[in-house]
Amino acid sequence: MASPGSGFWSFGSEDGSGDPENPGTARAWCQVAQKFTGGIGNKLCALLYGDAERPAESGGSQTPRAAARKAACACVQKPCSCSKADVNYAFLHATDLLPACDGERPTLAFLQDVMNILLQYVVKSFDRSTKVIDFHYPNELLQEYNWELADQPQNLEEILMHCQTTLKYAIKTGHPRYFNQLSTGLDMVGLAADWLTSTANTNMFTYEIAPVFVLLEYVTLKKMREIIGWPGGSGDGIFSPGGAISNMYAMMIARFKMFPEVKEKGMAAVPRLIAFTSEHSHFSLKKGAAALGIGTDSVILIKCDERGKMIPSDLERRILEAKQKGFVPFLVSATAGTTVYGAFDPLLAVADICKKYKIWMHVDAAWGGGLLMSRKHKWKLSGVERANSVTWNPHKMMGVPLQCSALLVREEGLMQNCNQMHASYLFQQDKHYDLSYDTGDKALQCGRHVDVFKLWLMWRAKGTTGFEAHVDKCLELAEYLYNIIKNREGYEMVFDGKPQHTNVCFWYIPPSLRTLEDNEERMSRLSKVAPVIKARMMEYGTTMVSYQPLGDKVNFFRMVISNPAATHQDIDFLIEEIERLGQDL
Repeated sequence: MASPGSGFWSFGSEDGSGDPENPGTARAWCQVAQKFTGGIGNKLCALLYGDAERPAESGGSQTPRAAARKAACACVQKPCSCSKADVNYAFLHATDLLPACDGERPTLAFLQDVMNILLQYVVKSFDRSTKVIDFHYPNELLQEYNWELADQPQNLEEILMHCQTTLKYAIKTGHPRYFNQLSTGLDMVGLAADWLTSTANTNMFTYEIAPVFVLLEYVTLKKMREIIGWPGGSGDGIFSPGGAISNMYAMMIARFKMFPEVKEKGMAAVPRLIAFTSEHSHFSLKKGAAALGIGTDSVILIKCDERGKMIPSDLERRILEAKQKGFVPFLVSATAGTTVYGAFDPLLAVADICKKYKIWMHVDAAWGGGLLMSRKHKWKLSGVERANSVTWNPHKMMGVPLQCSALLVREEGLMQNCNQMHASYLFQQDKHYDLSYDTGDKALQCGRHVDVFKLWLMWRAKGTTGFEAHVDKCLELAEYLYNIIKNREGYEMVFDGKPQHTNVCFWYIPPSLRTLEDNEERMSRLSKVAPVIKARMMEYGTTMVSYQPLGDKVNFFRMVISNPAATHQDIDFLIEEIERLGQDL
């Protein structure tokens, strides 16, 4: 594939011009925003630069219906001729918007009001005085609103109300005190990129309908392969709908590499295949095996040490056992950043074993791949450059809006040969441009969402050093939490030692359990503590953190940090909130 070159598309350093934190630039930006967006520009600048009232929580003096009905503009001079003049949503429907005749004015007014709703939600997401969640039980939400679909259209006033209602009950995943999942935070450049992607509304299968996006995918995947350590960024890759699909791609390609006839003849034409992964690995490996006809029984779970890392000697033992039974080991999936413990398998040792027995080595770095951006922490993935394939989810540790998952493959052309079907209505061979940019035939999907632009635009805005600072900050916050609770009364660590990732796993021990002997009764009572505290967190709406059992360990909290908005004060708040909500248990 011919390189699109450097310059605009590349990830070089920027001069910082256009920085919205610069007062002069900010004023210029506001002027442009006001010129091209009317009232929304005034409101956006006020929200960003402190001239607006704080966004009110639900239950304010003006109802959403009244606000929608007025649809008033923010023009200084009256009468005006802006898009909001004389727009009454109560009498308008979707058929009055573009491409309707004379639909431009109501379309601009409607979209500006949608944008107002979105921007207020964005600002409130970072406001620590607002709730992370306005929790209602499913039956309550079903009874409180009519969610059913009808034959007749609703007016645009009602449509705006649905937008407000939906966000009212949405989880503020960008809130600095939301720690529930591996994917947290809300990046403003990534959000803007997502809006642009939806506006473009195209598909990633050919260059002719997604020229810029296809080039950006080429450039970005090449950069990611360079960071992994493959010479010159050589190889292949694709953005897929999440890490589970990326892992399944790896399993599929590994099988094809060993037995290419499986593509036409199916599993009946190949011997019993065996994959190996750690007992702490992601469940998607078994799901992939089930989907590909390999079978979950053909996924062998390798023992881990007390920190959750795969034990290489057990891996080799199980490979030899499989071979003695006449089975064919075809894939080892090592994990760089396990979901619960945040453990990194010993990739160098795993690579040696894979080389010895000629087995495809995959690294599931969906959670841990972001550490490759950090000079301080990338050593934890030493050996990843020896992998045949790598899953890396920028929507996790790097804070790119969902979804953004990449599969990187070291051997170029293998993915294409594995998946292509030569659909002549899409991939004509006599097109007038370089056909190597028609990437759709190497994907399982036909329709494929544009996921690359969010990552590319954020990378341009932050630079590699910006992602590095993001990663380093989050790991520092995790160490801060660990140092506070490791010797604090009422806390027990699930495993000893400083965490390798931002996962901090611990039990909170209420006062009533602190003097009990470590027996079955204590474990039974302790298992109920984390679920009750989590339920209370959600009902109060103050914070969210995950819990789970693992193996013989009863329910414990798994704290993860990937949101750069979080601070030491938010970590302190979490500890105090756990103690407040759990002291009476």
